[in-house]
Amino acid sequence: MNDKSNARPGSAPGSPSRATSEEIADELRARIKAGTLRPGDRLPTQAALAEEFGVERGTVRNALQRLQADGLLTNVSKGSPPQVAPSAVEPPIGSRSARSILGPRLVAAFEDPDVRVDVACLTAETLMTALGEPLRHVYEGASRPRSVCLRVLLPSLEQDLDYPSPVAGWGHDEKLEKAVKERTRIQREAQSTVLRSNFAGLRRSGIDARIEFRYTIGTPSRKAYLLNRQEVLIGHYVPGRFLREVDEYAGPSPVELCDVEGFDTSMFVFDRSRGVGEATFVDAEQAMFDGVWDHVARGHA
Repeated sequence: MNDKSNARPGSAPGSPSRATSEEIADELRARIKAGTLRPGDRLPTQAALAEEFGVERGTVRNALQRLQADGLLTNVSKGSPPQVAPSAVEPPIGSRSARSILGPRLVAAFEDPDVRVDVACLTAETLMTALGEPLRHVYEGASRPRSVCLRVLLPSLEQDLDYPSPVAGWGHDEKLEKAVKERTRIQREAQSTVLRSNFAGLRRSGIDARIEFRYTIGTPSRKAYLLNRQEVLIGHYVPGRFLREVDEYAGPSPVELCDVEGFDTSMFVFDRSRGVGEATFVDAEQAMFDGVWDHVARGHA
């Protein structure tokens, strides 16, 4: 048996290795930055990387997806090995959308034995969609956390939100205002129902899974995802005028509303491993979330 194939790069020969996807991603990122892997180069197969790092292919796949979310790899989901991106430089902070970045980051977070995710946002739509990736990995056996705790801060619906709202503002068209609020309420209930159902499924599979919602006054100007107290993703909502379907007002005919595009919100990424400055910022964001959760937010919408 070749012990070298079971040792983590840089470890002593013959030592066991259980590298995480984050560690594998860091190693491959270093090779790209050093020029060992150049733009356009194909990486080894997932099987070869799994042998090199002494892990299951699912762990390698998670690492590759993380690098793809960072803009360093392309074609990760294809049948052939992925390629180093033509411009393999990590994109500027904030250039990746919530739609593309959250799923892979959650997959990596779910590799911890005790997963803790805190979310502050306008709606839970992006979270609900992105959570499908880590849940699939759990059910396929690629990750198996002991516990998962999700806390979600949302704006109370017992107020007039700045968005979504009528373009003319509140207090001008009672029928439209009522329809917009009902639309928001229905969407909120559907999202929370799906999330609660997902966590019930985790509990049935033997995982200590807990989810809780709390609510604040005021319309959030940004969304934040805090992952295992190690990483923070922050994006700023940009209000604009958008055509939306408001069933109880105009049926299938779209209505212009003041709203934001949550899926496409550009995200800023801060990681404790990147140095003292980012570690301090992560700690400050976590302290703010904990303070709002414990002393400001309420358990009813």
